Amino acid sequence: MEREITVGQRASMRRTITEADIVLFAAVTGDQNPMHTDELAAQESRFGRRIAHGMLAAGLISAVLGMRLPGPGTVYLKQTLSFRKPIYINDTVTTTVEVAAIREDKPIATLVTTVTNQDGDVVVEGESLVYCDRCKVNGSDPHSQLSAAAQTKPGGAD
Repeated sequence: MEREITVGQRASMRRTITEADIVLFAAVTGDQNPMHTDELAAQESRFGRRIAHGMLAAGLISAVLGMRLPGPGTVYLKQTLSFRKPIYINDTVTTTVEVAAIREDKPIATLVTTVTNQDGDVVVEGESLVYCDRCKVNGSDPHSQLSAAAQTKPGGAD
């Protein structure tokens, strides 16, 4: 039985970013920016070597939201991101989400999202707004709240 989420609850995942991660992300998205894919070009950049795609880090946030907290059934509504430092190949990053608020009127939660590297430096931070099956609305099942709202709508559920 799934338990409801609570404000202050946290979950994390750790992952070492590999060459394969960057190559596969570039292939899937089509983002072949030399900063990510060309060692010689990246050496001439301000970073001095290849960096991971920023959106790869965003995907790690999505993984924690969808698999850990709130977990399966979570649907993204909004995400803000601030990219603070680069992620390099072989960096080990920890992605953490923390429940900041749960709406009273809908099964929607706000979560603080942070990605840190192996040195404890924040590399990405932001905030997620998600629809959440595990968010309780006034202590009841969010699905029954949504069903009741649909039934009171003229013409029933659409």
